[in-house]
Amino acid sequence: MFRRIYGTYPEGIWAAPGRVNLIGEHTDYNDGFALPIAIPQHTLVAARRRQDGRLRLHSAQGDGPVADLDLARLTPGVVTTWAAYPAGVVWALLEAGHRIGGADLHIDSTVPTGAGLSSSAALECAVAFAYNDLYGLGLSPPALALLAQRAENGFAGVPCGAMDQLASACCTDGAALHLDLRAGAHEQVPFAPQTQGMSLLVVDTRVKHDLGDGAYAALRSGCEQAARELGLTALRDLTPADLPRAVKTLPAHLVPLVRHVVTENGRVAKAVSHLRAGHVAALGPILTEGHASLRDDFRISCAESDLVVDTALAHGALGARMTGGGFGGSVVVLAEEGRVEAVRLAVTTAFRAAGYQEPGLFPVSPAAGARRIM
Repeated sequence: MFRRIYGTYPEGIWAAPGRVNLIGEHTDYNDGFALPIAIPQHTLVAARRRQDGRLRLHSAQGDGPVADLDLARLTPGVVTTWAAYPAGVVWALLEAGHRIGGADLHIDSTVPTGAGLSSSAALECAVAFAYNDLYGLGLSPPALALLAQRAENGFAGVPCGAMDQLASACCTDGAALHLDLRAGAHEQVPFAPQTQGMSLLVVDTRVKHDLGDGAYAALRSGCEQAARELGLTALRDLTPADLPRAVKTLPAHLVPLVRHVVTENGRVAKAVSHLRAGHVAALGPILTEGHASLRDDFRISCAESDLVVDTALAHGALGARMTGGGFGGSVVVLAEEGRVEAVRLAVTTAFRAAGYQEPGLFPVSPAAGARRIM
């Protein structure tokens, strides 16, 4: 495809995965903790350098022509299509002072878009890793992830934390990534549910979410306002013991946001402790608790996600919760292997009975992070 589009061969091909966040939702921009895994679904970027200051972009998922951009004119707001994500990475590299030129890029992906599986982070990280190798920048995976986050924040206009990009860049096979977003530290925690007769199932509700529509920004703004009113740098600094005092002093509309962040950080700690001890099944109730918090306190679930969770639990799943920024997207279900088919059939039947679009269901396992594959 690259040769058909650009008339020559690429210098290489890079891959970056999507992610499922096991627990730790909306904690990253509060300087908190998270526990994502990379998934086998990934974005591929075939790339070749250019010396004329042009950035040309083409996606196998789009039906439009090649986007042809001038590096000298890359500023936020000039690109408003999907191309803002790869273009934003190049902009972020230039803003950081890296000596880079243009490129021809062809992009293909198996990460569902709008499904809460971080298709944008996969795209950004694949482009960042490609540029890192093409121009010999020598940047580490965490540094590339933070540049990818800068692209999404400053160029694409989505005020996300760094969890998605760090997961795409830094995850490894057979492990979950324990992130401390304030310290910028991460640890690989062994996670292989299949070795204990369990499976992790992703259910794409087909309800597309758009984190750039303002609702995500409003949640972040509310959390930051609460931290200011409590005299904290971030909500990460609020302990469970401090929560009753905070509830009494904060405006009522901020209390649920604070409660979610504090309890969610606690759920990450419990999940990591169980996984270190090899108790994968103990993750189930933590997932379900996390969903209730996102549904009732953050109020970012939807009827389709709630139906998946309720149906999966009623048919023997160990735990389930929505994953991602919310307002649609996907649900992650932990179930014993012998229950997976029953859960799959029950969820599909429930969606049909409710008149919803048929969901996408597929198993995932912890996969490797971004890398050069050719």
